[in-house]
Amino acid sequence: MDTAKTFAFYTLGCKLNFAESSAIGKTLTQNGFRKAEKNEIPDICVINTCTVTDTADKKCRQTIHKLRRNYPNTYLVVTGCYAQLSADSIAQIEGVDKVLGANDKFILPEHLQTQNNQHLVSDNRKITPFHQSCSAEDRTRHFLKVQDGCDYFCTYCAIPYARGRSRNGAIADLVKQAQEVAQNGGKEIILTGVNIGDFGKSTGETCLQLLQALDQVEGIERFRISSIEPNLLSDEIINFVASSQRFAPHFHIPLQAGSDEVLQLMHRRYDTALFAHKIQLIKQKMPHAFIGVDVIVGMRGETDSLFEKSYQFIASLPISELHVFSYSERAGTAALKIPYKVSPQVKKERSHKLLSLSEEKKQAFYQSQIGTQRRVLWESTKKGGCMSGFTENYIKVKHPYQASLINTLTNHTLTQGMLDYEI
Repeated sequence: MDTAKTFAFYTLGCKLNFAESSAIGKTLTQNGFRKAEKNEIPDICVINTCTVTDTADKKCRQTIHKLRRNYPNTYLVVTGCYAQLSADSIAQIEGVDKVLGANDKFILPEHLQTQNNQHLVSDNRKITPFHQSCSAEDRTRHFLKVQDGCDYFCTYCAIPYARGRSRNGAIADLVKQAQEVAQNGGKEIILTGVNIGDFGKSTGETCLQLLQALDQVEGIERFRISSIEPNLLSDEIINFVASSQRFAPHFHIPLQAGSDEVLQLMHRRYDTALFAHKIQLIKQKMPHAFIGVDVIVGMRGETDSLFEKSYQFIASLPISELHVFSYSERAGTAALKIPYKVSPQVKKERSHKLLSLSEEKKQAFYQSQIGTQRRVLWESTKKGGCMSGFTENYIKVKHPYQASLINTLTNHTLTQGMLDYEI
């Protein structure tokens, strides 16, 4: 090792990236590096990137330029999904010293033994190892990677090319990681992955078996499933969550489009009837469940009438919140062959319309929970003299700041004044 001793991570994108940054950081520490202090200039900066949209790519480039200005002598490494797909263009950005793709990011210490200008990406057919990763956020919530990659190849999505085929950890290893979180005082674990419901491809196990095993881990108060495809969210999983000891009544389900025509263009593996069934079953079993839904606006082929159809379908569902994304062209994806293209202005208008609907639904869900008894896990963030926490069904509440409450769970009857949200 030459002069590089301290490191800093800049992670963009999903919680899976944050979990992986944490794992890579641990390998650096184990190899003699030290995490840079808050106001210390690091010897090495690692940018772990996302490429889900054009905006994500832009944020990566902005972060590179900012770090180069702030730390002109720091060795700059770019890795992650954007690095895997666009290594050549990233390498041409002034100040980038090393670009590492999907496989190589996990052996970063090895690549830092020689600080030359390497740009290494993997053949996406050979992105096969599963690397265990777990990260902590705010001391209370931990993100446990249980699965990686995707075999679905939806027409709008580049992630299978960036992360490779579906693979997962073994249940025994993941249970052990959860037990370590509990031993370190963690109270909540969020399961992360690219396509969690596809769990088991590597090990011959099933997603339901994973959930059942984790449900037995003593010391963890709550598990949440970060996101699960509607066709993989089996009725058995819904029934299990409804009766489990530790899994929260909280679902995040990607819909992406509320018309069967656009779902077919996207090559999604379900229709609106199946999606509606899943929502109805959740609400039947767990009326208090929080349901977040992903939607993409402006997909190629989404005409005004198909968007209106989608809007009406979403409006009819008893969901709690929408996560709205504007369709973004991704090089090499099949969607580029679809002829009808939606203008940026129309995408913006559709996005605003769905965001307004989301606010209505979130407010209605919050109001429906006033007067109910809920258990809150308190976090350390202090804002305006208050701290905040989440109920098991993902309602954000506030309380006058009290350090002794951090990382504890307390029971409350929800009142209007406790709700922490802005409409």
